Amino acid sequence: MKPGVGVGVMILKNNKILLGLRNPDKVKASSELQGQGTWTMPGGKVEFMEKLVDAAKRELEEETSLIAKDLELLCISDDMTETAHYVTVGFIVKEYEGEPKAMEPETILEWKWFDIDNLPENLYEPSRKCIKKYKEGIIYE
Repeated sequence: MKPGVGVGVMILKNNKILLGLRNPDKVKASSELQGQGTWTMPGGKVEFMEKLVDAAKRELEEETSLIAKDLELLCISDDMTETAHYVTVGFIVKEYEGEPKAMEPETILEWKWFDIDNLPENLYEPSRKCIKKYKEGIIYE
């Protein structure tokens, strides 16, 4: 097996971060990295011949209806389980249009704003890593 490439998108507004609750059903959560029932940033898989930044914009819009106006590289993570291996590239949105909506309600049940210093315990591991790197000012470790 070869590793896949994924993107995650951090949206901050007034020190709050947007997170979505993944469906607790393993099939509907659609996560090879075992993320069912966890809170996650918007994101997903990079498609063949798609630039990373374009994948981040597409996933953000598909999942939340938000349109990213300005994206910056935030971090890179190695996300591995016994059944999956992804290189995840995190981006931060500095400016966007719209209000978050659950565009794929079978996968993400709801979107909610959380204080970045008071996050839910059950964070999706790639999102947890990205938030930690953001707080520590680290791109890759």
